[in-house]
Amino acid sequence: MTQPVRDYLDGLQAAVVGHGVPAVVLVIVAGAVTWWVYVPVHELLHAYGCLWTGGTVTRLDIDWIYGAALLQRWFPFIAVGSEYAGQLVGFDTRGSDLTYLATDAAPFLLTILVGVPLLQSAATGQKGWVSRCVRLGAALPIAYAPFVSLIGDYYEMGSILVSRLWSLVVPGFAVARWRSDDVFRLAAQVGAAPDASLSDAIGITLGVVVGTVLAFATYAAGAWCAGLYRRLRPAEAR
Repeated sequence: MTQPVRDYLDGLQAAVVGHGVPAVVLVIVAGAVTWWVYVPVHELLHAYGCLWTGGTVTRLDIDWIYGAALLQRWFPFIAVGSEYAGQLVGFDTRGSDLTYLATDAAPFLLTILVGVPLLQSAATGQKGWVSRCVRLGAALPIAYAPFVSLIGDYYEMGSILVSRLWSLVVPGFAVARWRSDDVFRLAAQVGAAPDASLSDAIGITLGVVVGTVLAFATYAAGAWCAGLYRRLRPAEAR
């Protein structure tokens, strides 16, 4: 549970301590540039997570600041402008929970394969401080994306599992009732409904809990992947 914090502190210690303001600026710039690139890639992976597992996509909103107008030339389902940085608003999972889960989870493969390994690499080996700063800054948006998404994508993944299990116990339960990529908006909507009940509070809370467990499991998978990379890398390159 503490590994995400320890990895950050180790990277900060190795990259920034002793190098002052230039190191801090370098980490911030690398993080900002990576965030700008990562956001549209993240949203496109949502779309392709749906497409690759049998669903359809009709609309992906991306804020103009992330190059949505340019991306629209290659991805016709992209619309310029979004209430969030980006949001997949038009998609059909054809009723498959597996497709729905894949749609939510696909972007976080980058956390496992790139983000956490890159973060840990900032504190290991014989790299110079500039390389460590760039690695640390670039890793932050990707490695910690699951925790940034606890109230969004990870809540939604948790709610898919919880609502499906609940429907097995309560026949006829409408699974969509607890599903959303914005838990606060969902809670407000459900709470204002005339038929709101204690079971809604329980279900939404369980969705948050399960989503949080999934987020930590994603980070742990990234840490395992980082260890694998280190074992496979030639000793002289470490």
